[in-house]
Amino acid sequence: MAPTPLDTTGTRLYEQADHLRAAGPAVRVLLPGDLVAWSVTRGDVVKRLLTHPDVSKDARKSWPGYRPFAVAWLTAWVDVVSMFTADGDDHKRLKDLVGRAFTGRRIEAMRPAIEAIVASLLDELAAEPADRPLDLRSRFSYRIPSRVICDLFGVPDVQRPAMLAAIDGVLDTTLGPDQAAAVQRDMYAGIHRLVAAKSERPGDDLTSLLLSTQRREDDRLSMDELVSTLILMIGAGSETTVSLIDHSVVALLTHPDQLAAVRAAPSRWADVIEESLRLHPPIMHLPLRYATAAIDLGEDVTIDKGDLILIGFGAHGRDPAVNPDPGRYDIDRRDRQHLAFGHGMHFCLGAPLARLEAGIALPALFARFPRLALARPVASLAPQPSFISNDVRELPVVLGAAVA
Repeated sequence: MAPTPLDTTGTRLYEQADHLRAAGPAVRVLLPGDLVAWSVTRGDVVKRLLTHPDVSKDARKSWPGYRPFAVAWLTAWVDVVSMFTADGDDHKRLKDLVGRAFTGRRIEAMRPAIEAIVASLLDELAAEPADRPLDLRSRFSYRIPSRVICDLFGVPDVQRPAMLAAIDGVLDTTLGPDQAAAVQRDMYAGIHRLVAAKSERPGDDLTSLLLSTQRREDDRLSMDELVSTLILMIGAGSETTVSLIDHSVVALLTHPDQLAAVRAAPSRWADVIEESLRLHPPIMHLPLRYATAAIDLGEDVTIDKGDLILIGFGAHGRDPAVNPDPGRYDIDRRDRQHLAFGHGMHFCLGAPLARLEAGIALPALFARFPRLALARPVASLAPQPSFISNDVRELPVVLGAAVA
């Protein structure tokens, strides 16, 4: 049977995930560049393969015929040499280096800086006409995590627009080969400019810290690993939280009973965040993994050695076998499960930071603008053109009068 073309536009993320889940424990799909992979969207199979000993993240060792940089749209997901694309001891070594900066204590210490960023953005919004629609995504949701991560890694202000634009481009799965190659070049150029700037003028930031490690312990962090780690952390550290904030805002504005409940009990903001992560996961499908031996999934489905695997992280929490009545947004949901930040050894280091950012931004936004409302029907909100990320292109709202 011919593989199913995976929708790259983001307009059928949930619908297609449901279709693939019903079709089998794994289904062959066609990706850009004429790549064929096994799509996995059933919750139990997703968790099984994420910890399976015969599934690898390392294309260089586990993808027969792999050619570095041959498929431009895959570069940030496959060609980089970071903890994201490493297994075993290599993964542990690279994760330990970055993990020192993402301990619970260090992340909590970032709270005042995040609160200051949120407050300044809300002040800017309060200066706008209360009845004139504006794009909350570009004015608020996007700016919080992008500013936090750029501050954390010491990205000079002048370099931020180009770098963030390249990171945004990485997630667009509708780009043609030439456009994807241009994004690839821009992404690497931006990271190399950052490395050059921090080499010349190191500071109290993670890029400078990684550079000092690379120089002091050359056998532990190569330049390729340094560049790849920066691509991973700056990209992952910005985009997922934007989606989390956007989807939480939309969910609350379209479920006034849930909004009333969280306003009555502010401790419930954590439930808002987790339910938003479950129902509207920031990442739907994440390229790629590789079978290092044949894996029998039952129902006459076997993933052969060397086959590509596309895990549906976001499909897990929307599986009715995992969460009953999965299409319902309910902050009171019992035994909620999701894999929005992954599972197993590759669980996202930045998950606590994303939760902290959203946990600060959302209560502050709704407190400052109690009459906040959508400016357009939800059905008219255009999705990001991607089968990887799950967000809207813009979020038009009317703020209403601000509370001083």
